[in-house]
Amino acid sequence: MTQKTPQDHPLIAAIDLGSNSFHMVLARVEQGEIRLLERLGEKVQLAAGLDAEGMLSEDAMQRGLDCLRRFAQLINGLPRGAVRVVGTNALREARNRASFMRPAQQLLGHRVEVISGREEARLIYLGVAHTLADDAGRRLVVDIGGGSTEFIVGERFESLLRESLGMGCVSFAQQFFPGGAISSAAYARAYTAARLELMNIDQAINRLDWQEAVGASGTIRTLGQCLQAAGKGQGEVNRDGIQWLKRKLLKSSHIDQLDLDGLKDERRPILPSGLAIMEASFDALGIESMQHSEGALREGVLYDLLGRQRHEDVRERTLAALIERYHVDREQAERVESKALRLLGKVSDAWGPFEDKQVDMLRWAARVHEVGLDIAHSQYHKHGAYLIEHADLPGFSRQEQQVLALLVWGHRRNLPNRTRLADFSDDSQWILRLCMLLRLAILYHHIRGYQSMPTLKARAGENSLVLEFPAGWLDDNPLTQADFQQEAAYWDKVGYTLTVR
Repeated sequence: MTQKTPQDHPLIAAIDLGSNSFHMVLARVEQGEIRLLERLGEKVQLAAGLDAEGMLSEDAMQRGLDCLRRFAQLINGLPRGAVRVVGTNALREARNRASFMRPAQQLLGHRVEVISGREEARLIYLGVAHTLADDAGRRLVVDIGGGSTEFIVGERFESLLRESLGMGCVSFAQQFFPGGAISSAAYARAYTAARLELMNIDQAINRLDWQEAVGASGTIRTLGQCLQAAGKGQGEVNRDGIQWLKRKLLKSSHIDQLDLDGLKDERRPILPSGLAIMEASFDALGIESMQHSEGALREGVLYDLLGRQRHEDVRERTLAALIERYHVDREQAERVESKALRLLGKVSDAWGPFEDKQVDMLRWAARVHEVGLDIAHSQYHKHGAYLIEHADLPGFSRQEQQVLALLVWGHRRNLPNRTRLADFSDDSQWILRLCMLLRLAILYHHIRGYQSMPTLKARAGENSLVLEFPAGWLDDNPLTQADFQQEAAYWDKVGYTLTVR
């Protein structure tokens, strides 16, 4: 029986490993549209398990794995590419995140990606935009999460500004309201800390002249429900409502004493911190009223996943912009990409099979391997790797950027050794092999298209590769011969044999 590919499977799913809660949505794709079938969410409070050294506690990781064990049943049997799992601020901060991610991936049967704050912001906006009317005009979207808060200004389905600040309702609860204690002084400190964070972005946001404010995720929903239960609106949050909630809050000395209709027990510990961040956001950004959107990160991941299946991958646009910005020689990049993919096809029986994501990595690395030349020729592979690893690249997870950066770093001089590959654990072998193929394609086109190149035969073994040029060709082209002789020496250092004849 032929296994279904992501493109022809009717179900797709997104899992959001948030700092406060884990969420999953399962949807059916019908005629190019998404129809939600299931929504699951559990309070995990992963961020509450982060200590001062950035280490996740065993208890926090176990809470997360227990939740994912329940999620896993709904996605059992879905092919790779039909499910995307993203981790946010708590996993960004956790130094021991691999200790959680490995068992999580085993439970789910799908890779866990840690995304940057700005990529999280982009996906949040995408989720919000698809659940609101497609009106003209710019909107501000605010998502107060457990460990970070995202601010996005966009128009229709495109985000124009994406920012992520290191303040969240769980981290602020631990910092300013430890043990659930409430006081005016503690609230003032939380508010001031949030205002100081917002000073980094408030002018840039207000220059974009947005017309409406929208809140995503649990904090805005909880505040709106409390106000609605008190007869103060229909679920929106405004300045008067914030002040009313603040007065009610400060009448209590502990979260257990909070007397608010519409407040669920699970949200009680983080209401004071969430309210302080919300008030600071209203004041810093001049917000008068904020509506709630059901769309958030997980819905954005779904729509981004659908776009990839339709070959509308934002990562392609991102790399095209990078290529233009750093004046990459497009013709040379295309030559290298084409040759690298042909070589991949010739070695797949021995070195593969290669997954689609691995083929994509080779294509993308070929396109951008020379981005560092725009900075300096000396050690340009290192400049390029730094740019790719640290730039804001919409659509890419942190792991994807790290792999792409390593391929660019390793496209000349020494190949990545065990030390450099140590952080990639199970992926180290295919990364090294893709790097080798990229290097061969670059050497093959060292003359940059000014010379007609011959057909190349390739035969791979487990740790070896034989390349055959037409008889006598290498003798007539000593530069290419020298290039490949030097390359064989680099391969030998990492335990591979390259034979060229």
